[in-house]
Amino acid sequence: MIGALLFAAFIALMLAGVPIGVALGAAGAAAIALANAHTQWFGLLAVPQNFYAGLGKYPLLAVPMFVLVGAIFDRSGVAARLVSFATAIVGRGPGMLPLIAIAVAMFMGGISGSGPATAAAVGGVMIAAMSRAGYPGAYSASVVGAAAATDILIPPSVAFIVYSVLVSGASVPALFAAGMIPGVLVGLALIGPAVWLARRHGMGRLEAGLPRPPLGKSFVESIWGLLAPVLILGGMRMGWFTPTEAAVVAVFYGLFVGMVIHRTMTWRDLFPILREAGELSAVILIVVALAGIFAYSLSTLGLIDPLTQAIVHSGLGEYGVLTLVVLLLVVAGMFLDGISIFLIFVPLLWPLMQHYHWDPVWFGVLLTLMVAMGQFTPPMAVNLMVSCRIAGVGMEATVRWVLPLVLAMGLVVLAVIVWPELALWLPRKLGF
Repeated sequence: MIGALLFAAFIALMLAGVPIGVALGAAGAAAIALANAHTQWFGLLAVPQNFYAGLGKYPLLAVPMFVLVGAIFDRSGVAARLVSFATAIVGRGPGMLPLIAIAVAMFMGGISGSGPATAAAVGGVMIAAMSRAGYPGAYSASVVGAAAATDILIPPSVAFIVYSVLVSGASVPALFAAGMIPGVLVGLALIGPAVWLARRHGMGRLEAGLPRPPLGKSFVESIWGLLAPVLILGGMRMGWFTPTEAAVVAVFYGLFVGMVIHRTMTWRDLFPILREAGELSAVILIVVALAGIFAYSLSTLGLIDPLTQAIVHSGLGEYGVLTLVVLLLVVAGMFLDGISIFLIFVPLLWPLMQHYHWDPVWFGVLLTLMVAMGQFTPPMAVNLMVSCRIAGVGMEATVRWVLPLVLAMGLVVLAVIVWPELALWLPRKLGF
């Protein structure tokens, strides 16, 4: 009975427009109070304890740092220089600018690890360029929003850090390595329909007449941006620093590039950058802490085991259950942000992972793929919100362009399910 009230209260609060973190914490606290009605303080002393426990985890220190990295590289001019270099390589022509947008977003994923930050950085450059070349705003916003979704797969990834905190047996370095190949495959899968749609609908005819940047000059100007993921990922692989320390190194590297090399940032820019990163980090970490209260109430009420047993004995079988999980996460991704999905569903799915002996690293990649798909699937797609705002179009106008991109990413999801080695080969090869 109390379990039903827990979920009912959570859903009611969300439908009422209450922020997701507050809804999780309030529903969890109410369930704890009802379950301990005859004890001192209704058992609510567990609420602050679990709030603190949700934050007191070392890997979470990397979250505000990688968020700050995304904000710094957004203003440092690195994205514009990478676009120029990519244009010099692939040339001009119909469908080339969408290809460049996806390629640059994938590369930026190796720097920031935040989808909305990449959507802002790449969209700020590419949407204007695509508009000048004759691409519709809705199409441009769809491509940039989908391209930015690769960022939570290609390391470093804030989503993988949060997942590693929730699941034992899935280290941050192993998850970072596991996300590399699926992340690249997603980018390649998005390029196909993006270029095909552009050429089929005759977009970008003006693109061929635009000048092609000189290759040598573009390479020299973009070299500092190209070195960023090498420094971050190479340093972690060589054992110079942990993923958490890598985030701090990336912050100082970004400040050096923006203020000393490119000189696109000044000391006056630091305050708005720090404020932006601080606000976003606070939102993420508060949601994580409040979700700890919700997870505690689930475990103390004994709701997880009955749900797990009901699913296991439903007669669907392992692949039937996996299909159900994928469909559930796709639907959830349309309405919730990635971090919230992790915090709500991972405690519920963990017993299923154990029962079917699913590899936690592989399942983390699969879950992150679902979250990435949700980031550009209407009606509530965070990446798409950012790119639509830059393009000045409504999200409803992007549906016809987004659907082929979602289907292309769905093929990658299917491939990772059928061939788990796509996610597991690289971490095993690197010794994680």
